[in-house]
Amino acid sequence: MRHLIDFGDLNREEWDALYARASRMMDAPEQFIDACRGKVACSLFYEPSTRTNFSFQTAMLRLGGTVFGFADPSSSSVAKGETLKDTVKMVSGYADVIVMRTPWEGSAKAASLYSSVPVINAGDGGHMHPTQTMADLTTITRLRGRVDGLCLGLCGDLKNGRTVHSLIKAMAKFQDIKFFLISPRELAVPDYMRAFLRENSMWFTEVTSLESVIPQLDVLYMTRIQRERFVDPLEYERNKGVYVLTRRKLERARSDMLVMHPLPRVDEISIDVDDDPRAVYFQQARYGMFARMALLEHLALQPRQDSLPPVEIGTRPVCSNPRCITHTEHYLPPIVRRTGGVECCAFCDAALR
Repeated sequence: MRHLIDFGDLNREEWDALYARASRMMDAPEQFIDACRGKVACSLFYEPSTRTNFSFQTAMLRLGGTVFGFADPSSSSVAKGETLKDTVKMVSGYADVIVMRTPWEGSAKAASLYSSVPVINAGDGGHMHPTQTMADLTTITRLRGRVDGLCLGLCGDLKNGRTVHSLIKAMAKFQDIKFFLISPRELAVPDYMRAFLRENSMWFTEVTSLESVIPQLDVLYMTRIQRERFVDPLEYERNKGVYVLTRRKLERARSDMLVMHPLPRVDEISIDVDDDPRAVYFQQARYGMFARMALLEHLALQPRQDSLPPVEIGTRPVCSNPRCITHTEHYLPPIVRRTGGVECCAFCDAALR
């Protein structure tokens, strides 16, 4: 069974086919109004969301399917202490595909071990967000015609930014990509992402100044400093507002540079940028709906797999990352994999110590 836990689950040919399908949906949406007729998506959102939640719901409805689920876990049996495993096994008996967002890193991977239907990771803590990456790649391809050969600036909270991590991993499938990683030192990309970049021979440099590199960029991908990912409130206060894109700063950028943002924004893009033709973040949100339509059609039509292989029962977490799902769901198996020659937790990708 196919799941989408990480963009790495797709190869380049599969992505190209999904983009081609999404592009046809953009050009002639009326041709797909019955593509998922009779199919049901379950939406499990343990964390607040506007765009991703609405985008998936709208995508399924536009395909002729239906949606059920929750956007507030306090209104479900989760509030009574139901495990992730039990929730997933139960709803996979009702649905044809599960869309899931949680604050726990590695939760979508955990859910996939127990689901009889495909699981889509709609964001797991500060780890990954592969369908946002689909929205990003759809936007770049639609507006620039290609992804290969681009120079990308990723700016903001690169430590906790799951959209950034997913985008970096996706770019390994393309040729001649250059990354300028723009962040305060304490919010730089985590070690496992640095290891991934080196392992895949991807060009990157880490800088703290946006103004110094903006003239070189084809795409500037802004992200917010995420208050909800900080354990220490003082660390958040030190870093909020450190990068703010204004019309004046855009004067140094290329005339065809794309300004992107996964949204929501707080103060990192000034309102006066919205009318600049290079600002495409609201288009990006719309393109994401079509990318998710293509993905839902692809996965919801898969046959069920009711006879799942047995899963080892864990006794204690081996991962030292306090945000890893293994710290709240202790029955999960201690799965380890190697990334960049380092043993890592197979759920959240954190290096094991």
